[in-house]
Amino acid sequence: MEKSGGTARWQPPSPEELRKEVLAWLDQCKASAVVRRSVEALWPGEGKAADAPDRLDRLAETFALADPRAAKLLQLCSKPHAEKVLPRQDWLTDKQTPPLVALNLRLFYGRWLARELLFDEAMEQLSGVEPTQVADPATLLFYQAVAYHRLLNREEGLRTIERLLDGGGPSPRRYTVVAQLMRADLQDLQEDTLDHIARRMDDIHRRLDLGRTGPKVRKQEDGVVKSLDKLIKKLEDQEKQQQQAAAGANLTPLKPAEESRIGEGKGPGEVTRRNIGQKSGWGNLPPKEREEAMQQIGREFPSHYREVVEQYFRRLANEPEREAEEKPAR
Repeated sequence: MEKSGGTARWQPPSPEELRKEVLAWLDQCKASAVVRRSVEALWPGEGKAADAPDRLDRLAETFALADPRAAKLLQLCSKPHAEKVLPRQDWLTDKQTPPLVALNLRLFYGRWLARELLFDEAMEQLSGVEPTQVADPATLLFYQAVAYHRLLNREEGLRTIERLLDGGGPSPRRYTVVAQLMRADLQDLQEDTLDHIARRMDDIHRRLDLGRTGPKVRKQEDGVVKSLDKLIKKLEDQEKQQQQAAAGANLTPLKPAEESRIGEGKGPGEVTRRNIGQKSGWGNLPPKEREEAMQQIGREFPSHYREVVEQYFRRLANEPEREAEEKPAR
């Protein structure tokens, strides 16, 4: 249920309310007497209330007693994932599946997916589910926020964190503390900064470790390269501006001419030619020039970003070879 005013805008259902819904579901699915006795043992009467996360696990166990599909899902979520491609769970979004079962099992499954670092798959299950529809709204909002944070969805992440922290009473302390840290982190995150680029590269590594090598990952890799191009161009422009400003300062006369007259041109009319380098070819820079570029970036940004830029150089240097050898993505 969701409230307004000085208290939290959402509250978990009471154990009594949840027990009534479970018993009504048993009647709806015409459960056998054996199943009913097992379910009633999981949901004792008044005075045996459980915390909301425990109730979510208990609901999953309850549904597994009467539905083989829920039993398979419970078994899947009982251990780390071992397959690159998980079995589809289309029945969780089927209109024929009772909402009590579908929505709570989507939360149960989405929580497991997030813990397995499968954040895209987690969002498929958690998106569209509202706190008022599940037995544990705090867990729903927390794992939605975690997925948004890891996928660098700043606006949705901040919005979900605010919903989680709205009132604060029903949320476990571990949720509120981590949510506050995520909020501070997302508030300072700006697109196309080296910090943002580094996080995107971390996400690419996560996907590759999971065996995700399709067009989506390649698109993300290309996006990282474009962002680094923009960042390096910005540094080049800043350096040029500094050099121009320094050159202009050197041309400023220390003492103005005493009379307004044409100067005597006694010089040979020659200027020193300077090597100002090339604007392109970053990926194929000689080792010495590449190291100078790395030192320049090191002066502008924290040292732990050095690896990000080194990977960028390696990627550019190997791009022709990659394009020649690349096979169609899965």
